[in-house]
Amino acid sequence: LQTRMQSLQPEPAARYRNVLEALWRIARTEGVWRPMRGMNITATGAGPAHALYFACYEKLKKTLSDVIHAGGNSHVANGAAGCVATLLHDAAMNPAEVVKQRMQMYNSPYQRVTDCVRAVWRNEGAGAFYRSYTTQLTMNIPFQAIHFMTYEFLQEQLNPHRQYNPGSHVVSGACAGAVAAAATTPLDVCKTLLNTQESLALSSNISGHITGMANAFRTVYQVGGVTAYFRGVQARVIYQMPSTAIAWSVYEFFKYILTKRQEERRAGK
Repeated sequence: LQTRMQSLQPEPAARYRNVLEALWRIARTEGVWRPMRGMNITATGAGPAHALYFACYEKLKKTLSDVIHAGGNSHVANGAAGCVATLLHDAAMNPAEVVKQRMQMYNSPYQRVTDCVRAVWRNEGAGAFYRSYTTQLTMNIPFQAIHFMTYEFLQEQLNPHRQYNPGSHVVSGACAGAVAAAATTPLDVCKTLLNTQESLALSSNISGHITGMANAFRTVYQVGGVTAYFRGVQARVIYQMPSTAIAWSVYEFFKYILTKRQEERRAGK
């Protein structure tokens, strides 16, 4: 839904007024499972990407917090750790994101992930899988900085003793995702344009090929003005809230289980 609603000049049959209308029309005209297209490539990329993401975040957060505020929590350390973790996460996830978004576009010619990968590689080269990487980082670095700082701040308010508390992890994760998603929507619109190379938007681009964030920003403005930067903001917030809530809940659960087992082993010795 987010990919469709961020289209700058959609086909008449793919113009939606809101998220619910988009979901209803896609399911009715293209099949119930159409909104789930690209799920397999997303799941494949998400495993290694999130492993790098949280491992890097935990290590850097502890190291930087000890330097900046020994024995306490530092929002600067949280934000910085999130930014560095994003570099590794996006390096693993960007190719999957390109394939996913191309498969989600209206009238996408790709039926399978392998078809899309082969076509992109053959027609545009390996660089196409990382064409939006710098824009992705430009979006995700502030997103993750806001995300982690908001999550840690809310944890201080809702769970000051920092114990395993599923309710506080869900609420903090959802709110952090919503705030970060709304703030970085303009960058996400540009990333979607770079990933999909939307044909109708290309007609307004002098070179006929959109490369780089600055070029994407100009094209978005030429096509739709300032309001175009916030296309799909509702879908993006709705997507990020459960996504970040689930991610933090699962992460905190396994962190609690593994930490508990380590403590039991130490006590047994």
